Amino acid sequence: MGTDTEIHDSRYSWLRLLITLSIGMVANVGMWAVVVVMPAVEAEFGAGRAEASFPYTLTMVGFALGNLLIGRLVDRFGVTLALNGAAVAIAAGFYLSTLVPSVTVLSLTHLLLGLGTAVGFGPLIADISHWFVRRRGIAVALVASGNYLSGAIWPTLLAGMLADSGWRQVYLTLAVVTLIVLIPLSQLLRRRVPLEAQAQAEATRAMRSVSVGLSPRALQYLLGLAGIGCCVAMSMPQVHIVAYCVGLGYGPAVGAEMLSLMLLGGVVSRVISGLVADRLGGVMTLLIGSFLQCIALFLYLPYDGMVPLYVISMVFGLSQGGIVPSYALVVREYMPAKEAGARVGFVMMMTILGMALGGWMSGWIYDITGSYVWAFVNGIGWNGMNIAIVLWLMSRGRPRRTAPVAA
Repeated sequence: MGTDTEIHDSRYSWLRLLITLSIGMVANVGMWAVVVVMPAVEAEFGAGRAEASFPYTLTMVGFALGNLLIGRLVDRFGVTLALNGAAVAIAAGFYLSTLVPSVTVLSLTHLLLGLGTAVGFGPLIADISHWFVRRRGIAVALVASGNYLSGAIWPTLLAGMLADSGWRQVYLTLAVVTLIVLIPLSQLLRRRVPLEAQAQAEATRAMRSVSVGLSPRALQYLLGLAGIGCCVAMSMPQVHIVAYCVGLGYGPAVGAEMLSLMLLGGVVSRVISGLVADRLGGVMTLLIGSFLQCIALFLYLPYDGMVPLYVISMVFGLSQGGIVPSYALVVREYMPAKEAGARVGFVMMMTILGMALGGWMSGWIYDITGSYVWAFVNGIGWNGMNIAIVLWLMSRGRPRRTAPVAA
């Protein structure tokens, strides 16, 4: 018991969180840089909107697979080794992208870029979750905010370079920044939680697992399906807001500002959701976030003026930021700690595949209809599926007397 008290929620835990957040803000830039350069790529290669969205789609496919594969590596070897390998993959992805002759080849290099970028999300979330018990919700939320902080800061910083020097110079710069930041900081995360310090947290987790009446594998698949639903919905504004603003005649700079505003709102939402989760638990926090996101998506349908879009983008960010971290909390609340990297990685993989599917689907709907209206409607429908799954899961959460089910 003493060891648990000294390790979890300790001063070192908070220091580790700060280092992890700094790493995440740089590691995650790969999934946002492609959104910013999408209009430039479309113009250079004469591509359609769906074709120009394909590098983003393969970035998210690589990001999804990386969450699963790197998560397993973190379970076995710790986060430092995973970060070193991922930093090299990210830098290589950025550099190789500058040499491509077509959108097709660019998409393939973004698969590698996404694979490395994944280290900044699910694997870091799983790692930090081991160092907190009482404040796990806010800790996970803060680390997950590294993804949104990256998206809020980097598009604005890169906009000037994009306009002056082109997207290839942007990618070369990001390759260098990734290597000089990630590799040194990763050395500060070598320490691992002693196995004996997990005993108290595991006892609490086992009790919750019995109450929900589902095996870890069944719950993992259910959360994955819910994750696809919420993230297909989430992807429409996040992936296409820049292109949407270009189509409305507002220009890419305005779209980048809206994206930054949206993601800053997401950071606030994630912090608040973390505090809420420490009181209400991951499942209830997930339901609240999903419901609010659905309301925000409806707001995009009647308004397309510049000022309303700024406001709605902020509202959207404030609504949905806590959804994805809540999945990680549910995993840690109901599944064994020794499997955290793999289980969190799987669920994160499914949410990211939802983003990839939704990003492509919205572009495809636009190409067919010439409008994003039906893309928003499509997102609302997927969001409804997510809400239905979470409500069903909550209905299973009453205390049960059945024995634990084997994974």
